[in-house]
Amino acid sequence: MHHWFTHDILDAGRLPLFLFFIGFIVGFVCTRVSVRLIRADVSWWFGNVSTGATHVHHMVFGVVVSLVSGVSIVAVSVTGSQTTLSVLACFFGIGAALVLDEFALIFYLRDVYWAEEGRASIDAVWAALGATGMVLLGFRPLELFQLSGLSPDDGWGEVAVTVALAAASLVFAAVVLAKGKIWTGLIGIFAWPLLLVGALRLARPGSPWARWRYTHRPRRMERAMSRERRLRRPLIRAKIYLQDLMAGRPDVPHAISEAESVLDEVVHAAPPPPGSAVTPAAGTVGVASTSSSISARRGRSGTMVGLPFEGDAAASRSMQSVPPSGEPHD
Repeated sequence: MHHWFTHDILDAGRLPLFLFFIGFIVGFVCTRVSVRLIRADVSWWFGNVSTGATHVHHMVFGVVVSLVSGVSIVAVSVTGSQTTLSVLACFFGIGAALVLDEFALIFYLRDVYWAEEGRASIDAVWAALGATGMVLLGFRPLELFQLSGLSPDDGWGEVAVTVALAAASLVFAAVVLAKGKIWTGLIGIFAWPLLLVGALRLARPGSPWARWRYTHRPRRMERAMSRERRLRRPLIRAKIYLQDLMAGRPDVPHAISEAESVLDEVVHAAPPPPGSAVTPAAGTVGVASTSSSISARRGRSGTMVGLPFEGDAAASRSMQSVPPSGEPHD
């Protein structure tokens, strides 16, 4: 560990990035602990911050910390020491954690912190941690194309081909992310063959790509739903078994049966785009009936791979998990 830290972090000049990573993790963990203590209304912990009748979200403090530390990093980037940059990077990581912990609020433009949509914040945090961790380990985005090695002495043809391939990889990454494959897209930026695989394979059924391309193709949506359930089933079974084990009553049959109920709830087809009518193909059932036959309890999705369902019933299900006005929530 000492050799790794000395050789790969200090000698490689990655100490600021390392402390940003640590600051981000510490900031996120402390924030989550704090909001849960506030929601539990424990007497020995401070409460929400308000100015008059307006609740101040911790995202606001994150924006301020990120802005101040970011500008300071720019100001001392040339003349400052690595120690100064590292300290500022740590504060920048804390500010980024405060902001991304409420990413769902920014995305949905409403307070969904404790709602199902609030899980988008967790997705954003994991994405940031994954990308930062890979850079920290020495991976470089699009490094396979050797963009950093281009020089004015290279021929225009070579430069054009290299830049075109790198741009194509970014396009593939956008397609993969639109298909709901967050980790494939992030890792693929560092290892582009994954982008090709992710772009060619089926999209996740609740993703924006499925909404745009599969709602008029019931059979393809059916395949996407079946594949999603097949891939997620072992993970959900293992999670339920571990929960039972921690509770002192491990039960394999219970994990198997309960996993199907969880799959019915979390795996659903994306809703069609607004204003579009879904016409069942000849000899097939429509997307709506297909998805309902697989998932009887469709609801609003709070992940970055699933789109929220419109409608009073779905909205009411979502709002059931939102704390009433005035209840501590962050």
